[in-house]
Amino acid sequence: MPYRAPISDYEFLFRHAVNFDKIAATEKFSEASDDVVSAILTEAGKLCEEVMAPLQRPGDLEPARLENGVLRTSTGYADGWKAIAEGGWVGMSGDPEYGGMGLPMTLTTAVNEMMSAACLSLQLAPLMTQGQIEALEHHASDELKALYLPKMMAGEWSGTMNLTEPQAGSDVGALTSKAEANGDGTFSVTGQKIFISWGDNDFAENVCHLVLARLPDGVPGTKGISLFLVPKLLPDENGNPGVANDLKVVSVEHKMGLHGSPTCVMQFDGAKGWLVGKEHGGMAAMFTMMNNARLGVGGQGVGAAEGAYQHALAYALERKQGKTPSGTIVDHADVRRMLMSMRADTLAARAIMLANAAAIDMANATGDADWMSRAALLTPIGKVFGTETGMRVSETGVQVHGGMGFIEESGAAQYYRDVRVTAIYEGTNGIQAMDLVARKMMDGGEAASRLLDEIEDHAEQARATMPELAGPVWEATESLRETTEWMVAQSDMNNRFAGALPYLHAFARVLGAHYHLKSALAEPGGPRFKLARYYINALLPEYAGLLVQAQNGADDVFGLSAEEFVS
Repeated sequence: MPYRAPISDYEFLFRHAVNFDKIAATEKFSEASDDVVSAILTEAGKLCEEVMAPLQRPGDLEPARLENGVLRTSTGYADGWKAIAEGGWVGMSGDPEYGGMGLPMTLTTAVNEMMSAACLSLQLAPLMTQGQIEALEHHASDELKALYLPKMMAGEWSGTMNLTEPQAGSDVGALTSKAEANGDGTFSVTGQKIFISWGDNDFAENVCHLVLARLPDGVPGTKGISLFLVPKLLPDENGNPGVANDLKVVSVEHKMGLHGSPTCVMQFDGAKGWLVGKEHGGMAAMFTMMNNARLGVGGQGVGAAEGAYQHALAYALERKQGKTPSGTIVDHADVRRMLMSMRADTLAARAIMLANAAAIDMANATGDADWMSRAALLTPIGKVFGTETGMRVSETGVQVHGGMGFIEESGAAQYYRDVRVTAIYEGTNGIQAMDLVARKMMDGGEAASRLLDEIEDHAEQARATMPELAGPVWEATESLRETTEWMVAQSDMNNRFAGALPYLHAFARVLGAHYHLKSALAEPGGPRFKLARYYINALLPEYAGLLVQAQNGADDVFGLSAEEFVS
């Protein structure tokens, strides 16, 4: 499927929405100059357009498969991975000490989003590896880092994340996988894991699994879980892949979408592994990878939205139907409404994801507690809004195609099928919303309040030149502040949880308006000003109804008993 990397959009948002200049001004990221950033985005764009995009449709039609115990990937994926690896894209934000580029996560987020738009199934492989790299950087021993990180940074070895079991999904503490010490510093890991993205492949020299399991003295629940690095092939004395470990792919799931990405059931039968982090401290180590993945998955949603939008726009510009000035459906009012909503939401979601990544970069570069809190606050919002934007925009893309959208040959439905799981990945969107109103509000809502202050101050300043856009943004932010205060005041957590998702959606709507307003101010009268006007007038007003839902409490949600649901 044709794809054009929206490089100018990233460069514009870097300059005018997320203040990338502050990141480049830090000592840690001082090499991320405008020229370097532009060159990296350009090269990544070429990779996505010329190498990855041509793999999007074939991967859907020729799924990954298991043949006599050997995982076979879709045609062309091995070459695609090789191009990603040789370009250094896996280790973009990795520690230079181990072969990484040490670039800001904001830049990595933009590149990952482009890859997601071009071929989401393949992009999952480097994303999983990047998450494992970050977990190992923070928690692994020096010996493990020295052996594994250079291989993973170079894309020679790939990485996975093994949490879920048949009886332990979101309730990770219910897992039954076990680990026993071998007496030589290694452990034998036994258990079965399901839903393992890229659990195996036929292009990396080794596949490295991060596996959650419980030691014999581990207490029940999440506090008794440890994390282990379990390679497919045991490294020999020279650090090269050696004999096979005692693990295997049991089966590959038949999924709604992402057919090119093998989702595996993994069996570990006394497989040799190495402890990552402290004993019984596995969740802390794994959360490093999960938070990385939450940012990445939100970006996958935005990427899918961009791909679906470009696909729908191309169709609308060519499809002749009815009497319009151009003779094509792009001039029908309802089609215009759909395309404007798709593009406006994609920009909003993209800006939120980049702002999230920018906060992570500033926290890493400065150690400032406020930046850490900002990054933590934005993570669930970005993950949810990014993935739901991907679903909403790709669904609308099917509608733009009309009847042809329901026909697989058009390719429109693939974007929706592929992106749908992102709302489930790394903690369902409902769980993300609960995290926002619970853990992220443990500070009494201070981090949220600081962000709302910033948005209101900007809107107040913008009244001087764009009052028609700034006024609604200020009013929406003030209403959001009032609902935030209501959330913090609720001692019954079910009152928070019942309205958590609409609250998060309202927060995202306001954030999106903030970044659209910034864009409008930077391009008065131009295309981004017009897009901001549409977003603020047509989409931002949704916040009012969402905030009513957010404060409705739990009584109505629990109004029916379990028996009454089936009566």
